[in-house]
Amino acid sequence: MGKAEAFQALHAGEPFVIPNPWDAGSAKVLARLGFKALATTSSGFAFTLGRRDGDVTLDEVIAHTALVDRATELPVSVDLENGYGPEPEDAALAVARAADAGAAGGSIEDYDASGRLYDIGHATERVAAAAENAVSFVLTARAENHIRGNPNLDDTIERLLAYEQVGADVLYAPGLATADEIRTVCSEVSKPVNVLARPNLTFEEIAAAGAQRVSVGGALTWVSVAGLVSAAEQIRDRGDFSALAGGVKIDEWL
Repeated sequence: MGKAEAFQALHAGEPFVIPNPWDAGSAKVLARLGFKALATTSSGFAFTLGRRDGDVTLDEVIAHTALVDRATELPVSVDLENGYGPEPEDAALAVARAADAGAAGGSIEDYDASGRLYDIGHATERVAAAAENAVSFVLTARAENHIRGNPNLDDTIERLLAYEQVGADVLYAPGLATADEIRTVCSEVSKPVNVLARPNLTFEEIAAAGAQRVSVGGALTWVSVAGLVSAAEQIRDRGDFSALAGGVKIDEWL
């Protein structure tokens, strides 16, 4: 079974967590910890380049995709943001290039880098074009309402239903805040739903609400950076190097 087929099979089995590495090293660590699939994070990857989320190119993302894919034997789903262009052909090209780079899947969102949500008709055309290129590729369609200042659950559901009808394999509305919101979305659609983890909800609670897949977005990146900042502040302010004793033995992970 190839990576794409293995990834598709996961969506037909028990609910699972798909953590988000930000580079090849973190991908190897997560694989060693026993996770069954990985998803890249656009914000985490941008951070490795010293940039903010959204400030990377398709070429850079494709090179990153190939690097993360080669790092482990796990299937990788790529955060393709809006497809790096507003038109349906942009979304289609991003999916095709990600698949060629080794990705087992990827996501396309309905938010433009200029700061607007695409209207539902145009957004659906973009998902349809991406789906046409998603051969042996698990396509996730994202409705960005809840993290873009428009927490309209009815509109989110309408969008996800439209994306489902034109070929999306997985549906995703990042920012759902409660188990009730998750349950409402999952009850209205028929395709597997990915949910963005929240600190106040356990995996069991999210899965019980109907989610098939739980991702963490860039959060693991920021947890790692928080450890860096804390240790570096101790060194800077007190000349205290004791935090360095908490490091891992790298040979155990790579």
